[in-house]
Amino acid sequence: MSSTRRRLAAAATGAVLLAASGVTAYAASGHTASGQGAPVQGARPLAGLRVLISNDDSMQAAKKSNSDGLGLYELRRAMCAAGADVVVIAPWQVQSGKGTAVTNGGVLTAQRRTALPAGYENDCAGAPAQGAVFGVCLSEGPCGGDSPSATPADTVKLALRGGLKAKTGWDRAPDLVLSGINSGPNVSAQVNDSGTVGAAIAAIDEGVPAIAFSSAGDETNTYFPQENYRAHAAFGARFVAGLRERGLLTPEFALKVDYPDISTGKPAGPPRWTSVGHGKVVWHAYEQVGADSFAIGLGFCGERPGDPCSETVADADSAALFRDGRISVTPLTSDRTYGAKTPDPRTLRKIQRYVENDAPRR
Repeated sequence: MSSTRRRLAAAATGAVLLAASGVTAYAASGHTASGQGAPVQGARPLAGLRVLISNDDSMQAAKKSNSDGLGLYELRRAMCAAGADVVVIAPWQVQSGKGTAVTNGGVLTAQRRTALPAGYENDCAGAPAQGAVFGVCLSEGPCGGDSPSATPADTVKLALRGGLKAKTGWDRAPDLVLSGINSGPNVSAQVNDSGTVGAAIAAIDEGVPAIAFSSAGDETNTYFPQENYRAHAAFGARFVAGLRERGLLTPEFALKVDYPDISTGKPAGPPRWTSVGHGKVVWHAYEQVGADSFAIGLGFCGERPGDPCSETVADADSAALFRDGRISVTPLTSDRTYGAKTPDPRTLRKIQRYVENDAPRR
């Protein structure tokens, strides 16, 4: 979710997707729980790590609300500063709420952005890929202001099934996919709707480790302070470095990391290992505006005991984030089989211990 209390216009679009004839997907067999490359200590702990970044907020970063991709550039900056080689392949337009949606026909264009947002131009200048940023639209020609956008899952699938090789020359899959930093948290029932999470799920489905980052907005949740993104990005770089050092970058499941609002001056509380809550933080309402038409309203859901908004999960991500002001870390998988068991719970337990004991505290 990129903002709240806004009306959305329902739009029907034709099915459009990459024509991938002759493009071979990367082999995913090189990924194990130990991660790719040897960990590097010191000021650049992510040196040698190849990272793909996507999101569901687009790569525009043009809105005054900071809701259309500013967090992506803060994450790109922090990862490059830690030594990672970063490429961004993200939706052309905001794609909030798209979940794991993909497009089933047509053509995708991955267009490089040459003029980056002010202040972010030289963040990755020393890296091999130079932090290249591509926006992906549904078009046979150049992307324009009104071009329809690829979904978050589209961008990751495109990147991993030939796009990265074609656009950057990477001859193997990235070591890690990062999604975000999203404008607004992705917790509780909204996790199923989240395009930020959808991009991470698309990555682990391709056998590549993935983490989805989302930051809370201010008290109105319509403005997303830069300091929230910046603190989350700094935490994210240290968090990834710790996982890498311990050999815990794994494609067995994705991690979801939600960061609280620190713009009031209160620092983030230490990370907590959480579950996806069952309550509803955001509520979609449908107001009839004509004989056959309904306007979509989106707003916060007031929590009252017994109503659909109430949280019933004791270790819910939303409780850690909103009630306690703590960083929430949640493991996610694309397996929707009810009652499915973890094939190998050892990595899960190791990451939980890392989060609870050794991960950065803010």
